[in-house]
Amino acid sequence: MNGKIIILSAPSGCGKSTIIRRLLTHPELHLGFSISATSRAPRGEEKDGVEYYFLSPAEFKRRAEAGEFVEWEEVYPGTCYGTLLSEVERVTKDGRNLIMDVDVKGGLNIKRHFGERAVSIFILPPSKEELERRLRSRATDSDEQIERRLAKADFELGFAPQFDFSVVNDELSRAVEEVENIIKG
Repeated sequence: MNGKIIILSAPSGCGKSTIIRRLLTHPELHLGFSISATSRAPRGEEKDGVEYYFLSPAEFKRRAEAGEFVEWEEVYPGTCYGTLLSEVERVTKDGRNLIMDVDVKGGLNIKRHFGERAVSIFILPPSKEELERRLRSRATDSDEQIERRLAKADFELGFAPQFDFSVVNDELSRAVEEVENIIKG
């Protein structure tokens, strides 16, 4: 019996990774995490095989051309992110529910691919000002990168209505509880 696929998408800085970390501590949800692949270099303390599979641009392209991704997208010029089919199979084959942290377009593509087997959840920031504050407080990106992320967030927020559910992450414990209830539903 394959588990469900739970898709969390949001603009960078909305807290989807933090929500997922909290949910993974709830054993009753039977969650496994899908590790995405990316062609970008690690940031800060990120480790290969933990936060992402860090692939060279050439390796990413080779694997995409070989059909090894369920979805992939060039999210920023020269920077690709994707979900390896092997990751979906690794988690769901034993009945665990797969929780995925993917970009907005990738989330919609995965939902289309898996249909009713997947539930898509869009995490919204409480405001654009709060989103900017969160991005700056990370201290991992340059001002130019933050401005790019904010511009992309404006675009991505327009996709929220296409997701099954939207959750505003204005108070973390409440947002985690709301996502947990969606998963249990």
